[in-house]
Amino acid sequence: MIKFGTSGWRAKMGEEFTFVNVRRVVQAIANYLKEQNPGREISLVVGYDTRFLSERFAEEAAALLSRNKIQAYLAERDCPSQALAYQIISGRHSGGINFTASFNPPEFNGLKFNVSTGAPALPEVTDRIEMEVEKIAPEAIPPHYYPDYQYIHKIDLQRHYLEFLQDKIDFEAIRKSGIKVGVDLLFGTSREYLDEILEENGIPVEVIHGYIDPYFGGISPSCTEKNLAELKTLVKEKKCALGLATDADGDRFGILDEKGHLIIPNYVLALLLDYLLEVKGWRGGVARSVTTTHLIDRIARSYNLPLYRTPVGFKYIADLFLKGKIIFGGEESACLAVKDHLPEKDGIFAGLLVTEMIAVFGQSLSQLLQQLFKKYGKMYVTQQNIRLSPEKAQKLKELINDPPDFVGKKKVLSVETMDGLKLNFSEDSWLILRFSGTEPLIRCYSEGETEKEARALLQAGMELL
Repeated sequence: MIKFGTSGWRAKMGEEFTFVNVRRVVQAIANYLKEQNPGREISLVVGYDTRFLSERFAEEAAALLSRNKIQAYLAERDCPSQALAYQIISGRHSGGINFTASFNPPEFNGLKFNVSTGAPALPEVTDRIEMEVEKIAPEAIPPHYYPDYQYIHKIDLQRHYLEFLQDKIDFEAIRKSGIKVGVDLLFGTSREYLDEILEENGIPVEVIHGYIDPYFGGISPSCTEKNLAELKTLVKEKKCALGLATDADGDRFGILDEKGHLIIPNYVLALLLDYLLEVKGWRGGVARSVTTTHLIDRIARSYNLPLYRTPVGFKYIADLFLKGKIIFGGEESACLAVKDHLPEKDGIFAGLLVTEMIAVFGQSLSQLLQQLFKKYGKMYVTQQNIRLSPEKAQKLKELINDPPDFVGKKKVLSVETMDGLKLNFSEDSWLILRFSGTEPLIRCYSEGETEKEARALLQAGMELL
Protein backbone atom coordinates (compact mmCIF):
# COMPACT_ATOMS: atom_id res chain seq x y z
CA MET A 1 0.00 0.00 0.00
CA ILE A 2 1.34 3.43 -0.97
CA LYS A 3 1.27 5.76 2.03
CA PHE A 4 2.54 9.32 2.51
CA GLY A 5 4.40 9.63 5.82
CA THR A 6 5.74 12.64 7.68
CA SER A 7 7.54 13.82 4.53
CA GLY A 8 6.16 12.26 1.36
CA TRP A 9 6.09 8.67 0.12
CA ARG A 10 9.35 6.73 0.52
CA ALA A 11 10.15 3.11 -0.30
CA LYS A 12 12.89 0.81 -1.53
CA MET A 13 13.58 0.99 -5.25
CA GLY A 14 12.69 -2.15 -7.16
CA GLU A 15 10.31 -3.29 -4.43
CA GLU A 16 7.55 -0.74 -3.85
CA PHE A 17 9.21 2.28 -5.48
CA THR A 18 8.91 1.24 -9.12
CA PHE A 19 8.07 3.00 -12.37
CA VAL A 20 4.63 1.36 -12.28
CA ASN A 21 3.85 2.77 -8.83
CA VAL A 22 5.40 6.15 -9.64
CA ARG A 23 3.05 6.43 -12.61
CA ARG A 24 0.11 5.57 -10.36
CA VAL A 25 1.02 8.26 -7.81
CA VAL A 26 1.70 10.92 -10.46
CA GLN A 27 -1.59 10.11 -12.18
CA ALA A 28 -3.35 10.28 -8.81
CA ILE A 29 -1.88 13.75 -8.23
CA ALA A 30 -3.03 14.79 -11.71
CA ASN A 31 -6.54 13.49 -11.01
CA TYR A 32 -6.67 15.31 -7.68
CA LEU A 33 -5.53 18.62 -9.20
CA LYS A 34 -7.95 18.39 -12.12
CA GLU A 35 -10.79 17.78 -9.68
CA GLN A 36 -9.70 20.78 -7.57
CA ASN A 37 -9.18 23.07 -10.58
CA PRO A 38 -11.99 22.37 -13.08
CA GLY A 39 -11.50 24.24 -16.33
CA ARG A 40 -8.30 25.97 -15.13
CA GLU A 41 -4.76 25.52 -16.39
CA ILE A 42 -2.62 23.41 -14.08
CA SER A 43 1.16 23.61 -13.85
CA LEU A 44 3.60 21.64 -11.72
CA VAL A 45 7.31 22.01 -11.02
CA VAL A 46 9.10 18.65 -11.18
CA GLY A 47 12.42 18.17 -9.42
CA TYR A 48 14.72 15.37 -8.31
CA ASP A 49 17.77 14.61 -6.16
CA THR A 50 21.05 12.83 -6.97
CA ARG A 51 19.83 9.30 -6.27
CA PHE A 52 19.94 6.45 -8.74
CA LEU A 53 17.11 6.87 -11.29
CA SER A 54 15.71 10.06 -9.71
CA GLU A 55 16.17 11.99 -12.96
CA ARG A 56 14.45 9.22 -14.91
CA PHE A 57 11.52 9.19 -12.49
CA ALA A 58 11.22 12.97 -12.92
CA GLU A 59 11.25 12.68 -16.72
CA GLU A 60 8.61 9.97 -16.54
CA ALA A 61 6.45 12.19 -14.30
CA ALA A 62 6.77 15.13 -16.70
CA ALA A 63 5.81 12.92 -19.64
CA LEU A 64 2.74 11.57 -17.84
CA LEU A 65 1.69 15.06 -16.75
CA SER A 66 2.00 16.23 -20.36
CA ARG A 67 -0.38 13.46 -21.46
CA ASN A 68 -2.82 14.90 -18.90
CA LYS A 69 -2.38 18.35 -20.51
CA ILE A 70 -0.72 19.64 -17.33
CA GLN A 71 2.18 22.05 -17.80
CA ALA A 72 5.31 20.38 -16.39
CA TYR A 73 8.27 22.61 -15.48
CA LEU A 74 11.11 20.12 -15.24
CA ALA A 75 14.30 21.08 -13.40
CA GLU A 76 17.37 21.19 -15.63
CA ARG A 77 19.40 19.40 -12.95
CA ASP A 78 19.01 17.93 -9.47
CA CYS A 79 17.72 20.54 -7.03
CA PRO A 80 17.22 21.15 -3.31
CA SER A 81 13.63 20.78 -2.10
CA GLN A 82 13.49 24.43 -1.04
CA ALA A 83 14.56 25.61 -4.52
CA LEU A 84 11.59 23.72 -5.93
CA ALA A 85 9.33 25.30 -3.29
CA TYR A 86 10.55 28.79 -4.22
CA GLN A 87 9.91 28.09 -7.91
CA ILE A 88 6.33 27.04 -7.12
CA ILE A 89 5.74 30.31 -5.28
CA SER A 90 7.54 32.67 -7.67
CA GLY A 91 6.06 31.02 -10.77
CA ARG A 92 2.58 30.76 -9.25
CA HIS A 93 2.35 27.10 -10.08
CA SER A 94 -0.28 24.64 -8.87
CA GLY A 95 2.30 22.66 -6.91
CA GLY A 96 5.39 20.54 -7.30
CA ILE A 97 6.56 16.93 -7.39
CA ASN A 98 10.03 16.16 -6.09
CA PHE A 99 11.74 12.78 -6.39
CA THR A 100 13.83 12.36 -3.26
CA ALA A 101 14.05 10.13 -0.22
CA SER A 102 15.80 12.92 1.71
CA PHE A 103 18.26 11.38 4.20
CA ASN A 104 17.19 7.73 3.67
CA PRO A 105 19.81 5.19 2.52
CA PRO A 106 20.76 4.97 -1.19
CA GLU A 107 18.47 2.02 -1.89
CA PHE A 108 15.43 4.20 -1.13
CA ASN A 109 13.71 6.78 -3.26
CA GLY A 110 10.67 8.91 -2.62
CA LEU A 111 8.15 11.42 -3.89
CA LYS A 112 7.20 14.64 -2.14
CA PHE A 113 4.21 16.73 -3.16
CA ASN A 114 4.12 20.45 -2.42
CA VAL A 115 0.97 22.49 -2.90
CA SER A 116 0.60 25.91 -4.56
CA THR A 117 1.83 27.76 -1.46
CA GLY A 118 5.16 25.93 -1.76
CA ALA A 119 4.48 24.06 1.48
CA PRO A 120 4.46 20.27 1.90
CA ALA A 121 0.97 18.86 1.42
CA LEU A 122 -1.04 18.33 4.60
CA PRO A 123 -2.73 14.97 5.37
CA GLU A 124 -6.09 16.13 4.02
CA VAL A 125 -4.39 16.42 0.60
CA THR A 126 -2.18 13.33 0.71
CA ASP A 127 -5.10 11.24 2.02
CA ARG A 128 -7.05 12.20 -1.09
CA ILE A 129 -4.09 11.32 -3.31
CA GLU A 130 -3.75 7.93 -1.60
CA MET A 131 -7.44 7.28 -2.30
CA GLU A 132 -6.90 8.12 -5.98
CA VAL A 133 -3.89 5.78 -6.12
CA GLU A 134 -6.04 2.89 -4.92
CA LYS A 135 -8.43 3.48 -7.83
CA ILE A 136 -5.64 3.11 -10.40
CA ALA A 137 -4.67 -0.46 -11.28
CA PRO A 138 -0.95 -1.10 -11.95
CA GLU A 139 -1.69 -2.01 -15.56
CA ALA A 140 -3.93 1.02 -16.14
CA ILE A 141 -1.12 3.29 -17.36
CA PRO A 142 0.91 1.83 -20.22
CA PRO A 143 4.66 2.34 -19.91
CA HIS A 144 5.16 3.24 -23.56
CA TYR A 145 3.68 6.57 -24.60
CA TYR A 146 5.01 9.71 -26.18
CA PRO A 147 5.33 12.87 -24.12
CA ASP A 148 3.58 15.97 -25.43
CA TYR A 149 6.49 18.39 -25.49
CA GLN A 150 4.33 21.50 -25.75
CA TYR A 151 3.55 20.85 -22.08
CA ILE A 152 7.14 20.20 -20.90
CA HIS A 153 9.51 23.07 -20.12
CA LYS A 154 13.06 22.85 -18.75
CA ILE A 155 13.82 25.46 -16.07
CA ASP A 156 16.83 26.65 -14.08
CA LEU A 157 15.92 26.53 -10.38
CA GLN A 158 19.42 27.37 -9.13
CA ARG A 159 19.65 30.95 -10.38
CA HIS A 160 16.22 31.96 -9.09
CA TYR A 161 16.74 30.43 -5.65
CA LEU A 162 20.22 31.91 -5.14
CA GLU A 163 18.98 35.36 -6.15
CA PHE A 164 16.17 35.01 -3.60
CA LEU A 165 18.62 33.88 -0.91
CA GLN A 166 21.07 36.71 -1.51
CA ASP A 167 19.01 39.29 0.37
CA LYS A 168 18.17 36.95 3.27
CA ILE A 169 21.69 36.78 4.74
CA ASP A 170 24.12 39.50 5.87
CA PHE A 171 26.98 38.37 3.63
CA GLU A 172 28.83 41.65 4.23
CA ALA A 173 29.08 40.89 7.94
CA ILE A 174 30.36 37.38 7.17
CA ARG A 175 32.91 38.71 4.68
CA LYS A 176 34.18 41.38 7.09
CA SER A 177 34.61 38.81 9.86
CA GLY A 178 37.23 37.02 7.76
CA ILE A 179 35.98 33.57 8.78
CA LYS A 180 36.56 30.47 6.68
CA VAL A 181 33.75 27.95 6.22
CA GLY A 182 34.05 24.19 5.74
CA VAL A 183 31.29 22.66 3.61
CA ASP A 184 30.30 19.00 3.17
CA LEU A 185 27.76 18.64 0.38
CA LEU A 186 27.34 14.89 1.01
CA PHE A 187 27.07 14.20 -2.74
CA GLY A 188 23.64 15.88 -2.74
CA THR A 189 21.66 18.66 -4.34
CA SER A 190 23.30 21.55 -2.45
CA ARG A 191 26.25 21.17 -4.82
CA GLU A 192 26.84 24.55 -6.56
CA TYR A 193 24.21 26.11 -4.29
CA LEU A 194 25.68 26.39 -0.78
CA ASP A 195 29.31 26.50 -1.87
CA GLU A 196 28.61 28.81 -4.81
CA ILE A 197 26.74 31.50 -2.88
CA LEU A 198 29.54 31.65 -0.30
CA GLU A 199 32.23 31.87 -2.97
CA GLU A 200 30.31 34.50 -4.96
CA ASN A 201 30.16 36.65 -1.82
CA GLY A 202 33.91 36.47 -1.29
CA ILE A 203 33.83 34.11 1.71
CA PRO A 204 36.69 31.56 1.92
CA VAL A 205 35.29 28.04 1.55
CA GLU A 206 36.73 24.53 1.84
CA VAL A 207 34.48 21.99 0.10
CA ILE A 208 34.26 18.20 0.16
CA HIS A 209 31.94 15.70 -1.57
CA GLY A 210 30.78 18.27 -4.10
CA TYR A 211 30.01 15.78 -6.86
CA ILE A 212 27.29 13.25 -7.66
CA ASP A 213 27.52 9.76 -6.20
CA PRO A 214 24.18 7.85 -6.17
CA TYR A 215 25.62 5.65 -3.40
CA PHE A 216 26.51 8.71 -1.27
CA GLY A 217 29.95 7.35 -0.48
CA GLY A 218 28.39 4.23 1.03
CA ILE A 219 26.44 6.06 3.75
CA SER A 220 22.95 7.39 4.32
CA PRO A 221 23.07 11.05 3.20
CA SER A 222 22.17 12.45 6.63
CA CYS A 223 24.07 14.93 8.77
CA THR A 224 25.05 12.61 11.60
CA GLU A 225 28.27 12.83 13.58
CA LYS A 226 29.54 9.61 11.99
CA ASN A 227 28.76 10.78 8.45
CA LEU A 228 30.45 14.13 9.02
CA ALA A 229 33.77 12.68 10.23
CA GLU A 230 35.58 13.95 7.13
CA LEU A 231 34.11 17.42 7.62
CA LYS A 232 35.36 17.36 11.22
CA THR A 233 38.89 16.66 9.99
CA LEU A 234 38.59 19.39 7.35
CA VAL A 235 37.41 22.01 9.87
CA LYS A 236 40.30 21.31 12.21
CA GLU A 237 43.02 20.99 9.55
CA LYS A 238 41.95 24.06 7.57
CA LYS A 239 41.16 26.09 10.71
CA CYS A 240 37.58 26.82 9.66
CA ALA A 241 35.28 28.80 11.94
CA LEU A 242 32.58 26.19 11.45
CA GLY A 243 31.45 23.34 9.25
CA LEU A 244 28.19 23.27 7.28
CA ALA A 245 26.50 20.23 5.77
CA THR A 246 23.15 19.41 4.18
CA ASP A 247 21.39 16.13 3.48
CA ALA A 248 20.66 14.64 0.05
CA ASP A 249 17.91 17.11 -0.93
CA GLY A 250 19.41 20.07 0.93
CA ASP A 251 16.53 20.75 3.28
CA ARG A 252 18.15 19.60 6.54
CA PHE A 253 21.33 20.96 8.11
CA GLY A 254 24.37 19.73 10.00
CA ILE A 255 26.55 22.20 11.93
CA LEU A 256 30.06 21.66 13.36
CA ASP A 257 31.76 24.17 15.66
CA GLU A 258 35.35 25.39 15.24
CA LYS A 259 36.63 22.28 17.05
CA GLY A 260 34.80 19.94 14.69
CA HIS A 261 32.16 19.01 17.28
CA LEU A 262 28.64 18.40 15.96
CA ILE A 263 26.12 20.85 17.43
CA ILE A 264 22.87 18.90 17.69
CA PRO A 265 19.96 20.47 15.79
CA ASN A 266 18.04 21.18 19.02
CA TYR A 267 20.84 23.49 20.17
CA VAL A 268 21.19 25.08 16.72
CA LEU A 269 17.48 25.94 16.74
CA ALA A 270 17.74 27.46 20.24
CA LEU A 271 20.80 29.51 19.24
CA LEU A 272 19.12 30.87 16.13
CA LEU A 273 15.87 31.71 17.91
CA ASP A 274 17.72 33.64 20.61
CA TYR A 275 19.80 35.42 17.95
CA LEU A 276 16.76 36.51 15.95
CA LEU A 277 14.99 37.77 19.07
CA GLU A 278 17.98 39.44 20.72
CA VAL A 279 19.86 40.93 17.77
CA LYS A 280 17.17 41.40 15.11
CA GLY A 281 14.42 42.25 17.56
CA TRP A 282 11.87 39.90 16.03
CA ARG A 283 8.67 39.26 17.99
CA GLY A 284 5.85 36.82 17.29
CA GLY A 285 4.75 33.23 17.66
CA VAL A 286 7.21 30.36 18.01
CA ALA A 287 6.52 26.74 17.04
CA ARG A 288 8.18 23.42 17.70
CA SER A 289 7.24 19.79 17.18
CA VAL A 290 6.44 17.55 20.16
CA THR A 291 9.90 15.92 19.96
CA THR A 292 11.88 19.17 19.93
CA THR A 293 13.77 20.59 22.92
CA HIS A 294 11.93 22.64 25.53
CA LEU A 295 14.80 25.12 25.39
CA ILE A 296 12.56 26.66 22.73
CA ASP A 297 9.82 26.98 25.39
CA ARG A 298 12.21 28.65 27.82
CA ILE A 299 13.32 31.20 25.24
CA ALA A 300 9.73 31.93 24.19
CA ARG A 301 8.71 32.39 27.84
CA SER A 302 11.60 34.76 28.51
CA TYR A 303 10.36 37.02 25.68
CA ASN A 304 6.69 36.46 26.54
CA LEU A 305 5.96 34.98 23.11
CA PRO A 306 3.16 32.53 22.23
CA LEU A 307 4.32 28.93 21.75
CA TYR A 308 2.68 26.49 19.33
CA ARG A 309 3.19 22.72 19.56
CA THR A 310 2.78 20.52 16.50
CA PRO A 311 2.91 16.83 15.59
CA VAL A 312 6.11 15.61 13.96
CA GLY A 313 6.23 16.72 10.33
CA PHE A 314 7.39 20.06 8.98
CA LYS A 315 4.11 20.48 7.09
CA TYR A 316 2.38 21.39 10.37
CA ILE A 317 4.91 24.14 11.11
CA ALA A 318 4.59 25.34 7.51
CA ASP A 319 0.83 25.60 8.01
CA LEU A 320 1.33 27.91 11.01
CA PHE A 321 3.87 29.90 8.97
CA LEU A 322 1.39 30.40 6.12
CA LYS A 323 -1.31 31.49 8.55
CA GLY A 324 1.02 34.20 9.87
CA LYS A 325 1.00 32.79 13.38
CA ILE A 326 4.76 32.28 13.80
CA ILE A 327 8.05 34.01 13.10
CA PHE A 328 10.07 30.89 13.92
CA GLY A 329 9.50 27.15 13.84
CA GLY A 330 11.75 24.15 14.21
CA GLU A 331 12.01 20.39 14.53
CA GLU A 332 14.74 18.38 16.23
CA SER A 333 15.35 16.61 12.91
CA ALA A 334 17.19 19.72 11.63
CA CYS A 335 14.22 21.57 10.15
CA LEU A 336 13.84 25.34 10.32
CA ALA A 337 11.28 27.96 9.29
CA VAL A 338 11.59 31.71 9.82
CA LYS A 339 9.41 34.64 8.79
CA ASP A 340 9.74 36.13 5.30
CA HIS A 341 11.45 32.97 4.04
CA LEU A 342 9.85 29.78 2.70
CA PRO A 343 7.17 27.36 3.98
CA GLU A 344 9.64 24.55 3.37
CA LYS A 345 12.69 23.20 5.20
CA ASP A 346 15.92 24.90 4.10
CA GLY A 347 19.24 23.49 5.26
CA ILE A 348 21.23 25.89 3.07
CA PHE A 349 19.59 28.95 4.61
CA ALA A 350 19.93 27.52 8.14
CA GLY A 351 23.66 27.00 7.69
CA LEU A 352 24.16 30.48 6.28
CA LEU A 353 22.16 32.00 9.15
CA VAL A 354 24.42 30.26 11.68
CA THR A 355 27.43 31.65 9.82
CA GLU A 356 25.91 35.14 9.97
CA MET A 357 25.27 34.75 13.70
CA ILE A 358 28.92 33.89 14.39
CA ALA A 359 30.09 36.82 12.28
CA VAL A 360 27.76 39.34 13.94
CA PHE A 361 28.64 38.24 17.48
CA GLY A 362 32.34 37.91 16.70
CA GLN A 363 32.52 34.79 18.85
CA SER A 364 32.99 31.10 18.17
CA LEU A 365 30.07 28.74 17.98
CA SER A 366 31.22 26.88 21.10
CA GLN A 367 31.34 30.17 23.04
CA LEU A 368 27.85 31.14 21.91
CA LEU A 369 26.51 27.74 22.96
CA GLN A 370 27.95 28.07 26.46
CA GLN A 371 26.41 31.53 26.77
CA LEU A 372 23.06 30.08 25.73
CA PHE A 373 23.29 27.46 28.48
CA LYS A 374 24.17 30.09 31.09
CA LYS A 375 21.16 32.10 30.01
CA TYR A 376 18.53 29.35 29.78
CA GLY A 377 20.07 26.28 31.38
CA LYS A 378 21.22 23.13 29.62
CA MET A 379 18.82 20.44 28.47
CA TYR A 380 19.66 16.93 27.30
CA VAL A 381 17.58 15.01 24.75
CA THR A 382 17.96 11.25 24.32
CA GLN A 383 16.33 8.93 21.79
CA GLN A 384 15.96 5.23 21.10
CA ASN A 385 13.95 3.30 18.54
CA ILE A 386 11.93 0.15 19.22
CA ARG A 387 11.10 -2.26 16.42
CA LEU A 388 7.34 -2.20 15.86
CA SER A 389 5.39 -5.37 16.59
CA PRO A 390 1.64 -5.98 16.98
CA GLU A 391 2.16 -6.33 20.75
CA LYS A 392 4.13 -3.10 21.06
CA ALA A 393 1.63 -1.24 18.86
CA GLN A 394 -1.28 -2.42 21.01
CA LYS A 395 0.54 -1.47 24.21
CA LEU A 396 1.23 2.06 22.96
CA LYS A 397 -2.42 2.48 21.95
CA GLU A 398 -3.45 1.40 25.45
CA LEU A 399 -1.04 3.91 27.02
CA ILE A 400 -2.41 6.71 24.84
CA ASN A 401 -5.94 5.88 26.00
CA ASP A 402 -4.93 5.45 29.65
CA PRO A 403 -1.69 7.35 30.40
CA PRO A 404 0.13 6.83 33.71
CA ASP A 405 0.07 9.39 36.55
CA PHE A 406 3.69 8.71 37.45
CA VAL A 407 6.78 7.53 35.60
CA GLY A 408 9.09 6.21 38.27
CA LYS A 409 8.96 8.86 40.96
CA LYS A 410 8.19 11.69 38.55
CA LYS A 411 4.64 13.01 38.56
CA VAL A 412 3.01 13.61 35.19
CA LEU A 413 1.89 17.24 35.05
CA SER A 414 0.27 17.16 31.62
CA VAL A 415 -0.37 14.77 28.73
CA GLU A 416 -0.30 15.41 24.98
CA THR A 417 -1.67 12.90 22.47
CA MET A 418 -1.48 14.84 19.18
CA ASP A 419 1.31 12.50 18.05
CA GLY A 420 1.68 9.40 20.19
CA LEU A 421 1.92 9.86 23.96
CA LYS A 422 3.87 12.75 25.48
CA LEU A 423 4.19 13.03 29.26
CA ASN A 424 5.35 16.38 30.65
CA PHE A 425 7.02 16.67 34.06
CA SER A 426 8.44 19.53 36.14
CA GLU A 427 11.43 21.65 35.02
CA ASP A 428 10.60 21.20 31.31
CA SER A 429 11.45 17.48 31.36
CA TRP A 430 9.36 15.12 29.23
CA LEU A 431 8.99 11.70 27.65
CA ILE A 432 7.33 10.76 24.36
CA LEU A 433 6.45 7.47 22.68
CA ARG A 434 5.21 7.72 19.08
CA PHE A 435 4.79 5.68 15.92
CA SER A 436 7.34 6.57 13.25
CA GLY A 437 5.84 8.10 10.12
CA THR A 438 8.53 6.67 7.85
CA GLU A 439 9.65 3.29 9.28
CA PRO A 440 8.13 0.34 11.23
CA LEU A 441 9.39 1.73 14.54
CA ILE A 442 8.21 3.25 17.79
CA ARG A 443 10.35 6.26 18.58
CA CYS A 444 11.07 7.07 22.21
CA TYR A 445 12.47 10.49 23.19
CA SER A 446 13.13 12.11 26.54
CA GLU A 447 14.58 15.37 27.84
CA GLY A 448 15.90 16.40 31.23
CA GLU A 449 18.17 18.97 32.85
CA THR A 450 20.91 16.36 33.25
CA GLU A 451 21.98 13.53 31.00
CA LYS A 452 21.30 11.08 33.84
CA GLU A 453 17.72 12.32 34.22
CA ALA A 454 17.09 12.13 30.46
CA ARG A 455 18.44 8.57 30.24
CA ALA A 456 16.44 7.46 33.27
CA LEU A 457 13.27 8.80 31.65
CA LEU A 458 14.13 7.07 28.38
CA GLN A 459 14.61 3.76 30.17
CA ALA A 460 11.32 4.22 32.00
CA GLY A 461 9.61 4.89 28.67
CA MET A 462 10.99 1.68 27.18
CA GLU A 463 9.73 -0.22 30.22
CA LEU A 464 6.22 1.21 29.75
CA LEU A 465 6.10 -0.69 26.47
